Amino acid sequence: MERLGGPGAGLVIALENLFPPLPSEVILPLAGFTASQGTFSLPGAIAWTTAGSVVGALVLYTLGAVFGAERFRAVWGKLPLVSLTDLDRTEAWFGRHGKKAIFFGRMIPIFRSLISIPAGIERMSIAIFTLLTLAGSLIWNTIFVVAGYQLGENWYLVEGYAGILQKIVIVVVAGAVIWFVVARVRSLRARNSR
Repeated sequence: MERLGGPGAGLVIALENLFPPLPSEVILPLAGFTASQGTFSLPGAIAWTTAGSVVGALVLYTLGAVFGAERFRAVWGKLPLVSLTDLDRTEAWFGRHGKKAIFFGRMIPIFRSLISIPAGIERMSIAIFTLLTLAGSLIWNTIFVVAGYQLGENWYLVEGYAGILQKIVIVVVAGAVIWFVVARVRSLRARNSR
């Protein structure tokens, strides 16, 4: 970021969207700290990181659109413990709540990146997708960049608090997956014992 300035911060955030293990909760406060050192301005840090978020999301959206619904259905149909009915329900849910999922998904660790793929598969309007991604990313990025800017050399403290949120999300997702698998296995056993 010191060498490339704002565009470097944007590039790193675009990569974070493509490779979720790179945590924006560390990158964004670092961008704020770098801005506090005068390498670039605070509004510049927010603008560049938000542009990076949008670019990364558009790449994943494009991957989803290129992969397409038919190929996705074919792969889904071969997965154990799931059915095309599950996928139909998920698609119907996305049809009803996709806009909210895109907007709020930008502020949830892990989902921030992944939510772009179903939007592409479902061919959500690219204009609406981009606008919702921009709005959600702007809020998330502003919070973390400003925190890093305000904390200065202690910018790394933000990651500790954000890490708690990420752990909560991981536990909730893991719990939901375990519940789904157990319920589905019980359902299949009950059907087979008839």
